[in-house]
Amino acid sequence: MSAPDPQAPAAREALRALLDRGAAFDAEYGASLSTHRPMALVALWRLGATPARLEAFAAQYERRLQPMPPAEPWPPGDPWPDRLGDPRAWPVYRHLFAQWLAHEGADMLPQALPRLLQGAGAAAFHGLIRTAYAIEAAHPAELADALAYWACRWLDLGGAVASTASGASATADPAALLAGLRPAPAASGLVVHRMQAAAGSRGFDRAVAALRIDAGSTLPRLARLAARLHARSGDFMALHLVTSAQALRVLLPHVDPDDVPAALAAYWRAYAAGVVAAALPPGRAPVARPWDELVAAALASDDEHRVKLVDAAREEQRHHGGADDWQRAATRAVLPEGAPTASRRGARHTPSNGRPLNAP
Repeated sequence: MSAPDPQAPAAREALRALLDRGAAFDAEYGASLSTHRPMALVALWRLGATPARLEAFAAQYERRLQPMPPAEPWPPGDPWPDRLGDPRAWPVYRHLFAQWLAHEGADMLPQALPRLLQGAGAAAFHGLIRTAYAIEAAHPAELADALAYWACRWLDLGGAVASTASGASATADPAALLAGLRPAPAASGLVVHRMQAAAGSRGFDRAVAALRIDAGSTLPRLARLAARLHARSGDFMALHLVTSAQALRVLLPHVDPDDVPAALAAYWRAYAAGVVAAALPPGRAPVARPWDELVAAALASDDEHRVKLVDAAREEQRHHGGADDWQRAATRAVLPEGAPTASRRGARHTPSNGRPLNAP
C-alpha cells in the first residue's frame, strides 16, 4: 500500500473553497456555452492536483465566465417539473434545488433524478455530468446548481421511452443498432437541434426501441462503446459519451431500482441521438499510453475536456476492468498538438464539423 498523500487534505479543502467561490458565476458564458469550471476542478482533484494547481486552473478559467444572475425564489405551490427545458428558469431552479437539498439532503435525488434523466442529453449531457461531479465532491451548493442547470436545459428528444425490448428483433448490442442510422437535416448547427433532428430521423425510433435494456449490462456496454468511438474518432461528442456514461454510473445508485430501466432507456435514446448527430468519422485507435503519463498530461493541461476525459476514462477502467478501451480513449485525448481531438489551449471547443458542441 502506498503512503498517504500529505497534499490530500489540503487539496480537498482547496476544492471545497473553489466550489464555494463558484456560486458567483453563471452556468453558461459566451454563446450559451456550459461552464466546465466545477467539473474540471473535481476531475483535477480526483487525479491528484495540488491546491496550487487547482487555484491556477480556476483563475485562468474564470476569465471567460459571467456573473450569476440575481436570485429568484421558486413560486410556492408550482410543481417542480413545470419549467423543465426553460433556460430562463435557471435562477428559480437554483432556489428550488437549494431548498429541497436543505430540507431532505440526498433523499431528494431518487425523487428528482428519474424525471431529469428523461432529458439526459441536456446541454450535450453537461447537466448529467455536472450533477455527478457535484455528488462526488459532496458539495450541496454545487449539487443544487448542477441540478438546476440540468433542469433548465432539460432536453426533450421525443418518442415514448420504453424500458425493455423483447422478441426476435431485440438485441443487447447498441453498436449493431447504431450502424444503420444516418443524420437528418437540423434546424441549425447547435447540438440540441442536431440531436433533436437525429431523434426524429428515419428508423431512429425502431432502432432505439430494439435495444434490450438490462440493469446490469446495458450501461457497461454503452460505456465501452463510447470509449471505442472516442479512441477511433477523437470526436467531441464521443468524448461526452464517455464522460456521461461514467456520470450515469455515479447517479444510478441514487435512483430507485424500479426506475433504473426507464432511466437507462432514456439515456440510451440521448446517447444514440448524439452518435447519429455527430456522424462520427472512422479511424484507428492509438496505442495506449501508461496511465501515469496520461494523468500527468491531464494535470498539466488547461483544457477542461482533456482533464475530464482522462479522469472519467481512468475511473471507468478501474471499475469495469478488462480491455484497455478507456486507456486508448484517454490517449487520444492527450495526443500532441495538431491531433484531431486536441484543441489548442484556450481555444473554443468544437466537434469535427466545426460547430460548438456544448452550446444548447
